[in-house]
Amino acid sequence: MKIQLITDGSADLPKGFAEKHNIIVVPLNIHFGESEIRTDELKIDEYYEKMRASDELPKTSAPSPAAFYEAYKQIDPNTPILTITLTEELSTTNQNAVIGKEMLLEEEPDRQIEVLNTRTASCGLALLLHEAIHSKVQDLRELFAYLKEKNEKVTTLFSLATVENVVKGGRLDRVRGAIAKTLNIKLLMRASEVGKIEVTEKIRGEKKALRRLVDQIGEYSSSLQGKTIALAHSNCEEKAKDVLKNIREKYAPKNELLVDMGPLIATYAGEGGIVISFFEE
Repeated sequence: MKIQLITDGSADLPKGFAEKHNIIVVPLNIHFGESEIRTDELKIDEYYEKMRASDELPKTSAPSPAAFYEAYKQIDPNTPILTITLTEELSTTNQNAVIGKEMLLEEEPDRQIEVLNTRTASCGLALLLHEAIHSKVQDLRELFAYLKEKNEKVTTLFSLATVENVVKGGRLDRVRGAIAKTLNIKLLMRASEVGKIEVTEKIRGEKKALRRLVDQIGEYSSSLQGKTIALAHSNCEEKAKDVLKNIREKYAPKNELLVDMGPLIATYAGEGGIVISFFEE
């Protein structure tokens, strides 16, 4: 039985990944003042230009329940659906995906639809989708249960090269932000057990911060042999490749997913940000 995979616009996927594996992506919305743009309508280079030119961060909003309903509705009624969304701690996307499911089930109660609320976003969703594709599980309930278990083992770590966007977004006050900028302080963050984003360390100097980011992996998994590492970067591909090289040398992952960070996460990470996701032991 073929299962249709659906995700949302916070998922940062390798180029061509969604097309190759027939994954439907329900876009999120980005708001620049009164202007609303869907995440699938804006090239990432254009997005960085608009962000640089703005004194305030753009706002983001979840897809509506109707957007998920329409995505479900277009799929053959005999095809089971698994929707994988970003953590509900950051967005109402998961809630709206569930409401969209209920809307369709009122019309077509025999439909098979499961919605997985993850503890992650960005390349963490790519990691789970990669796992779903390569699991070879053909039963929807079995695949949902399998991914729910794997989701409990996802670790997502962040490194911010600048505090500018977290200051603009009100997550760090301007005085502390100015001090951090003057002292060249870099933030290391993680997605908590419930999917909230929390600061783990404040480190002076980017090289030291990136070394520490790689070292942090070992606190969750001594080796990545046989596993996949996913890394998203915010307009800093060469730096990301260097980080991935260090991860490869230290932990020897089986597979690597290197992706461009999309508008949603880049809004808060700012340029130069790095996100890594992997399954802990």
